[in-house]
Amino acid sequence: MGGYENGESTAAAALADGGVILGVDGGTTNTVCVCLPAAMTPPESPATVPVLARAVAGCSNRNSVGENAALETLEQVMTQALALANTDRSAVRAVCLAVSGVNHPSDQLRMLEWIRDLFPDNAKNYVENDAVAALASGTMGKLHGCVLIAGTGCIAYGVTEDGKVARAAGAGPVLGDWGSGYGIAAQALTAVIKAYDGRGPQTRLTRDILEKLDLSSPDEIIGWTYADPSWARIAALVPVVVSSAEDGDEVANKILHDSVQELADTVIAVVQRLRLCGEDGKDMFPLVLVGGVLEGNKKWDISGEVIKCISKVFPGTDPIWPEVEPAIGAALLAWSHHHKGLKLENGS
Repeated sequence: MGGYENGESTAAAALADGGVILGVDGGTTNTVCVCLPAAMTPPESPATVPVLARAVAGCSNRNSVGENAALETLEQVMTQALALANTDRSAVRAVCLAVSGVNHPSDQLRMLEWIRDLFPDNAKNYVENDAVAALASGTMGKLHGCVLIAGTGCIAYGVTEDGKVARAAGAGPVLGDWGSGYGIAAQALTAVIKAYDGRGPQTRLTRDILEKLDLSSPDEIIGWTYADPSWARIAALVPVVVSSAEDGDEVANKILHDSVQELADTVIAVVQRLRLCGEDGKDMFPLVLVGGVLEGNKKWDISGEVIKCISKVFPGTDPIWPEVEPAIGAALLAWSHHHKGLKLENGS
């Protein structure tokens, strides 16, 4: 996850050598900020990224918690990271906020206007969707290829070497991110209610979900769901669905198979639009995989099944599981912009 360093001497050296860089990965489940020295040399490997500090806070997706709460969380996590690095806002040279829910240039503009008041006038500020940081975490800061994020929500985001971009999904559960953790869990809850009503087949999910939630009857699921319908709370039931599928439940297996196809179709749409696979569809391209839904399981390997589906269409798919977290990807992007600016100032 990068080489974490602490201590006043490290922070003092960072300040003396030109300040710090902040990278933020803002998601629906949590928000992570890392602090890097601005004067660092290009890291040779993920393990050599010199992280001065790391801080974690709650949800910063404005579509989930509202804009004011999201901005409060972002400010909190950046302030905490700077404090842990024994420095303050005056030392910040560049910031990259990569936040879920940033889906339109107007979203970026509002957030850029907000962040300008937090840091020195000469600090470089960048706002992106969290998919950009996830991609950079797998390519060590190089923006080329496609990333698939499948956590609480899901999105595929691609960038060509000449800067063209495309995305698919990422519109939230109301608009059909059914390959996401929320989508999987919501379908499982629906299956339990249908089975209870007699509108669907009986399923092991009923017993497993009731046990997980400490409920005694399926009709209690309705009250549990609407007491707090936050996306992350619902998505937390994904391991139960996977476990039921691994135990042979047909309903749970169908939910996962359908979700695999949804995720594969999301990537395929982006790759086709950007022609990342070349004219003949066989060129290699990096596919970065990020998010709890794509983590390995005992029997039900969701990421492996997604890759199989995509590779049938694009045999050049090169899957990458990042060795650093997306917040470091965001920080590396900010550092790269800052480093290029210094070269231009020096006439390089």
